[in-house]
Amino acid sequence: MAREGDRGASGGAEDDPPIFNAENLQSNIKSIHYSRTFLSIIGGVIAGIWGFTGLTGFIFYFLVMAAASFGLAAKAKFSICTYFDSWNRIFLDGIFGGLMSFVLFWTYPLVRKKRRHSGDNDGALEHSRMCQRLIT
Repeated sequence: MAREGDRGASGGAEDDPPIFNAENLQSNIKSIHYSRTFLSIIGGVIAGIWGFTGLTGFIFYFLVMAAASFGLAAKAKFSICTYFDSWNRIFLDGIFGGLMSFVLFWTYPLVRKKRRHSGDNDGALEHSRMCQRLIT
C-alpha cells in the first residue's frame, strides 16, 4: 500500500489526469441543461412582460445565461474541476440550446400584451408578425 507522498509507477500524482465518475458527471451536465432550459423559459416570459424587443431581448437572454453560469459556478464553490471535466461545461454548454425556448416564451407575452391593447382577435397572425419583427 502506498502512503501519501510515495511515487507510484506513473511518476507521481501530479502527472495523473483527474478521474471522474461518469454517472456523476452525466448527472451534473443534466442539471446544467435543465437549469438553463428553465431559466430560458422564465427569462423569455420576463422579457416579454417587460416589453423588450429586438436586440434588447437577446442581450437580456445572454445576461440571464451569464447569471446562470455564475450561479452554477458559485454552487460548485468555484471549484469547477471537482465537478466537471472543463470550464466550458459550466460557462458555454447549453447557452444556445435554450435560445428557441426563450424566443417562444418571449414573443407570447408580447403578442398577448399587444393584442390586448389593439383589440385584435387574430392572435396567430399577430404572433407570426411579432416573430418576424423580433428576428429582423
